[in-house]
Amino acid sequence: MKKYFYVINIQYLGYRFHGWQKQPNVKTLHLMVDRTLNFILEGRYFKSLSSGRTDAMVSAESAAFELFLHEPIEDEIAFLELFNLNLPQDIRALDIKEVDDKFNIIQHSKIKEYLYLFTYGEKCHPFCAPIMTTILDVLDIELMKQGAKLFEGENYLKSYCYKPTDKGIYTREILTCELVENTIYTANYFPKKSYILRVRGKGFMRNQIRLMMGTLLDLGKGKLSLEDIRFSLLPNSIVKMDYIAPASGLILNKIEFE
Repeated sequence: MKKYFYVINIQYLGYRFHGWQKQPNVKTLHLMVDRTLNFILEGRYFKSLSSGRTDAMVSAESAAFELFLHEPIEDEIAFLELFNLNLPQDIRALDIKEVDDKFNIIQHSKIKEYLYLFTYGEKCHPFCAPIMTTILDVLDIELMKQGAKLFEGENYLKSYCYKPTDKGIYTREILTCELVENTIYTANYFPKKSYILRVRGKGFMRNQIRLMMGTLLDLGKGKLSLEDIRFSLLPNSIVKMDYIAPASGLILNKIEFE
């Protein structure tokens, strides 16, 4: 039977979801997406496959999944409107495009960009909680900016993988890693200053960005030095970084398929 393939880009606020992947007895993004698709397709065959998992409470400006159908979508604009009409308000479909059977959303080469939004030094308005991490300690932001740059390029990143095994590939390239003042997200209840860690690369391991962020926060608090980070990135380093920054500050910003 002939199959039809589509890539749908979506964005979501992850705060009330237990990540993407379906799990027993909890609300996940994949569950809500499939439940909505099943309703609008009126029980016809479909399968959905994500470009990658996200952790509980992580949000996305632009994530993607592949939709497999036995019948073509006649009107993609109308389909997208119907999909959005039935999705919960914290998930929104951005666009849809047809691809051929050679496209594989998991194996297809792609660059992902993540943002980590945080502030420090004061208790923030509770409305900040879904997308911003608040650190009450004083942080040395200039030192953290220097620390972020150490991650750029090809490094040994086993120290930045949650529960690594001896079989993983830990020498990886990070294309961009920079810490900048936040000018993207604004709200009248936000603190006067907030910051973003921006990271781009082809592949990230479990909790990698959050472990990198946690390390930079420890650097900013004076618990680690720049030399500690340099040492952790050396080939076959056995340093264990164990501060995983909270999930709710992490945002998948975009996916570029090559």
